[in-house]
Amino acid sequence: MFNVALSRVEFSNAHSHAFQYAMVGKTEVTSNANRADDFWSWRRAMYQIALGISPDELEKVATRLYQDMLNAGYGGVAEFHYLHHDQNGNAYSNPAEMGERLVTAAKAAGIAITLVPVYYNQGNFGVESDPNQRRFISKNVDEYFRLVEATQKAVKLYDQARLGVGVHSLRAANKEDVIQIFKYFGPDVPKHLHISEQIKEVNDCIAATGLRPVEYLFDFMSKASVQIDSSYHLVHATHSNDKELELIANSGANVVLCPTTEGNLGDGFFSIEKFVALDGSFSIGSDSHISIDPLEELRWIDYGARLRLQKRNPLCGLGSKPYTSSARLLYEKTQTAGRRALGLKPEETLPGGLKVDTSLPAFAGKSGDEILATLIYGGSRYLRND
Repeated sequence: MFNVALSRVEFSNAHSHAFQYAMVGKTEVTSNANRADDFWSWRRAMYQIALGISPDELEKVATRLYQDMLNAGYGGVAEFHYLHHDQNGNAYSNPAEMGERLVTAAKAAGIAITLVPVYYNQGNFGVESDPNQRRFISKNVDEYFRLVEATQKAVKLYDQARLGVGVHSLRAANKEDVIQIFKYFGPDVPKHLHISEQIKEVNDCIAATGLRPVEYLFDFMSKASVQIDSSYHLVHATHSNDKELELIANSGANVVLCPTTEGNLGDGFFSIEKFVALDGSFSIGSDSHISIDPLEELRWIDYGARLRLQKRNPLCGLGSKPYTSSARLLYEKTQTAGRRALGLKPEETLPGGLKVDTSLPAFAGKSGDEILATLIYGGSRYLRND
């Protein structure tokens, strides 16, 4: 937590795809100014990076990424990992070969890692996977559980490594598999899932099931007597409607917001003001790592709402315990949910942390929330790694 006396901050990164750090900047130039470019064209480019990266290369990319995260103030990262097989889609002799490389990278960098091996089984609702997804695919839940067992061994190699579990998305797994996976693990294991990031994803879900993604998830989990609770982390949830936001908030589940990636991919804006009004819980992640700056993520959660609503401080005064400072709300909410995303116990601490240089003129005559607001809206130039 932010402490005025200590003037120190640390953050949890609740969503990361380490291999995508290798493609930062590569999709920002087009040879055709009129080319239709969106999330789905970006995804095709991402597949080519995913198909080419070797275990050694992944370890090198992840080590540099995790060093950059630590230097930016992230003390821990939830690594949403689905690059499981070799370039031909065949299993490694160690099912957690790629995951173990991520743990090794985190150890070398000195950052805490919660490794989330991800179940990925199909290409869309009831549709076979694409050959370009061959490194991601688990043939069935039994194969996924073998991966989890191997991952449990991998995280024991580093005292700052922990295990989470994940399903890539509702379009990448049938509901029976989602139920079986999440039902198996108790509330002490964080559970991660992409949901409602793109309008096409929402429309495909409606066409296949008659329900929107969050509605569908809560419907089939409830029918299977599986309770969605605070151990669940729904990534993006960008296009959730009012009913879905209420379902998430009332369950205690967390939304993971990644504003710099969501902005870069043209995903859209999450309705943060409605979620805050419902006392919803949310964290931040750097996702595709187009930016590695927790303050920028926090800033754009708020600025997105300000731009849409054309108001200042639209998050203040909302919920059962309203805040008078947007900066305080953003920091405290994401601290709490971020630690949950990593599966941290209350007594556990993260490595790293950055000092806020309150001797700078920008902080003159300020205290408490004014210092925090200056930091969040002013940026990382006020932080020191010492």
